[in-house]
Amino acid sequence: MITIDNYLESHYIHRSNWLRAAVLGANDGIISISSLAIGVATASTSRDPILLATVAGLVAGALSMAAGEYVSVSSQTDIEHADIEREKQELTAMPEVEMKILAEIYEKRGLKKETAMQVARELTEADALGAHIRDELGINEISQAKPIQAAFASGAAFTAGGLLPLAVTLFAPVHNMEYYLYGFTILSLIILGAVSAKTGGSSIAKSVLRIVIWGSIAMVLSAVVGYLFGVQV
Repeated sequence: MITIDNYLESHYIHRSNWLRAAVLGANDGIISISSLAIGVATASTSRDPILLATVAGLVAGALSMAAGEYVSVSSQTDIEHADIEREKQELTAMPEVEMKILAEIYEKRGLKKETAMQVARELTEADALGAHIRDELGINEISQAKPIQAAFASGAAFTAGGLLPLAVTLFAPVHNMEYYLYGFTILSLIILGAVSAKTGGSSIAKSVLRIVIWGSIAMVLSAVVGYLFGVQV
């Protein structure tokens, strides 16, 4: 028997907020820390500078990702709250105009003019503010900004992603370490792309190809910088 809850669980859009932050964090953690380690590895003949740069980059990157995500999503939340307050004032000052605006929205979606007005009237009687927040402003439980959730998901994912190249810098031979980092990072990106695509219900091949191409570009450019400015420490 199919219930509403089961039906909603068959879709993936409700995962979009935290999944976006988690994938962005993990991807950034893997690529940025690997690129940093590769850049230093190509300019160094000992493990200590590589390890120091990797740990410092991991700590700074995780905190930066969490803080940046919190600030940016909080800004979105502030805009949403400001719009909701403005909508409250408009509903108090000109309720009839607001109901007509709601009816026009439903009419543009395909309802007949009379039906659209009837729907707008009934929704206004039930919950005028909720109807306008959802249908005029486009804010709902799925799209609504959640700063704490986004910051935690992004910071934790960056840390998890960054720990992978850190493990390589700890255990891989110093000689040609950049190649170990590159190979391990590509494998990690393939896994991340596949997992994120599977979780989001999208194309695995497309997700993997996209993440591997951009990750490879970042690491190659970092290696070039390391070779050009090699200091042999």
